Amino acid sequence: MTINKKIIDCLKKYLLTSVAFCLLSTTFAQQAWTSKKGKGGSLEYLIHSEQEFNSISQKIKPGDQVMIANGTYVPWSLIINTNGTADRPITILAETTGKCVFTGDVGQAVFKLTGSYTILKGISFTGCNVIKADTRAGVLVELNNTIHCRLTECSFSQNVVRAQFMPIVIVSGHGEYNQVDHCTFTGNIDNQELQVKITKEACPVYTLIANNIFKDKNKVSWKVFNGGECVQIGQDPVLLGTIQSGTMVRDNSFIRCSGEPEVISNKSSNNSYIKNYFEDCDGELVMRGGHDCIIDSNTIKGGNSGIRVNGSGHQITHNNVSNVKTGIRLMYGMARGKTEIGFYIAADNCVIKYNRIENANTGIFIGDSKNADWSGKFDTIRYPSRVFQDVAPLNNILADNIFINTKVNVAN
Repeated sequence: MTINKKIIDCLKKYLLTSVAFCLLSTTFAQQAWTSKKGKGGSLEYLIHSEQEFNSISQKIKPGDQVMIANGTYVPWSLIINTNGTADRPITILAETTGKCVFTGDVGQAVFKLTGSYTILKGISFTGCNVIKADTRAGVLVELNNTIHCRLTECSFSQNVVRAQFMPIVIVSGHGEYNQVDHCTFTGNIDNQELQVKITKEACPVYTLIANNIFKDKNKVSWKVFNGGECVQIGQDPVLLGTIQSGTMVRDNSFIRCSGEPEVISNKSSNNSYIKNYFEDCDGELVMRGGHDCIIDSNTIKGGNSGIRVNGSGHQITHNNVSNVKTGIRLMYGMARGKTEIGFYIAADNCVIKYNRIENANTGIFIGDSKNADWSGKFDTIRYPSRVFQDVAPLNNILADNIFINTKVNVAN
């Protein structure tokens, strides 16, 4: 059969046009990012993929903004090693706050910041499935060895972790003066929300956690309901509790946070917890370990109990606690002071002043968990501690506290 020459010519033209179009489309896709001049000579980039970010990463200068286009994305895996200045930070942000959404499986850091004076802003993480494989664990945002970096106005909702003790936001390494503020954490499942990671080798210092909202966190499904803290500062209170991180946690709201018994878990020293608000939480503001922390002007309404204290030298002042079982609990330990090793350190040399406790069964309980037996509940080789919680609180100062409608003001 002979094919008409005109038909063959038409087919050739069509194929050539199609190939050219595909090549042009591929080139355009590879260079789809755009930029325009911003204020003060800075550039404003608009990107649509992690490949586009990587292609411009070496071009980014102090003062530049990188906007991620509105849309729903499968989680990326970006290492952001940008360095701005105090006057001209670099900002990675959503084109529109709340309209740049990441959802899906997460097996490593979606955004890992490693530089300085860089801001991550306005990104939403919804319905992410955060997994752990071999030695690598997923995390939504990590600030690692960063200096003066900031996570702000981001939202984290209905994300699920698949292994115990997995946070979705981490501040780690030898970082300094980093900040997490004005973020919302809502209805996340089986996770720790925000962790300042402290190891024998590295401790971030002077982290600020402020003006965030944590809410609607149900009890975790893990063994003994452990691993569902909203804020955790340090992870090993027994061996590393004396490390000083200087973290400030202030002006945050915790509403219906019942992931585990510790809504805030302090496990390091010289941290401050100021003007935080707790409502209907089945958990406490807990000094699990560490020393010399400031717990001041916090408001706790409803829920289980208020403030639980182990460790030395804490200042617990001007807190308002109402409608709970016990306002403040000073705990027994297996040891006392800053040099002895104990799985729990007895509350000693703490100052408890100017607190207002209302509508509680017990205002202040001196000596909770007396003679608790921890046999078989922790590794005594790793933690060379006695197993009986029989060291009483000592040398604590209680003065000028106000009790209203409490059945027992101070119990021993």
